[in-house]
Amino acid sequence: MGVPTLGCHCVVCESADPRDKRTRPSVVLGFGGRNVVIDTTPDFRYQAMRAKIDRLDAVLYTHAHADHILGLDDIRPFNLKQRGAVPIYGAPETLATLRRQFTYIFDDAPAESTIPLIDLHTIDGPFDLFGARVIPIPAMHGSQPVLGFRFGKAAYLTDFSRVPESSKTLLRGLDDFILDALRYVPHPTHSNVEQSLALVADLKPKRAWFTHICHDLGHVETNARLPENVRLAYDGLTFEVGL
Repeated sequence: MGVPTLGCHCVVCESADPRDKRTRPSVVLGFGGRNVVIDTTPDFRYQAMRAKIDRLDAVLYTHAHADHILGLDDIRPFNLKQRGAVPIYGAPETLATLRRQFTYIFDDAPAESTIPLIDLHTIDGPFDLFGARVIPIPAMHGSQPVLGFRFGKAAYLTDFSRVPESSKTLLRGLDDFILDALRYVPHPTHSNVEQSLALVADLKPKRAWFTHICHDLGHVETNARLPENVRLAYDGLTFEVGL
């Protein structure tokens, strides 16, 4: 829902710390003059401006919930600037939802204005993207399958409640692991802080960054309770990863 959460006046929602101002979770991977975005949130336009993204070369989708896809229409300026379609990668069920949610992109009806230009690509295993190897990481978000992604020594896994043992194998040997940690209280479809700390202890990445954080977790107070190599991510956080 983002922080501040609409209508809420809790201490985190009213915090003056800019790290407590949270748009919906997304990440951009920049390499070789390319920009690859994971998830186009409802805040995508603002996020892209803040990150000074001048081009968009591909979008990877973790799953098709509203907070991860509703910014898709805002890729249109990149279509116009780059004079072409943007490749979109997702699991079959994710691409099927995009077709239902954004029917005007796919219905072949005459368009009186611009519509997003996209090329759909089904993820069915590891693939190469502009020279980088992308490894999909299957997980469960409640009863729904979702994907995380590993690229080199880093991985991104948001919106999960369970990680199969086969996927844990794909997540070992990381320098940086960005993962879901919604709140302290257990949740039926998200990992909480205790569960995410246990996963970090199991996988042993050099650094872990918690994302998809609700307004239960204040930045400074929560970091003070976390191990030294685990921190809350925040909007605008950047770091280098080895591809």
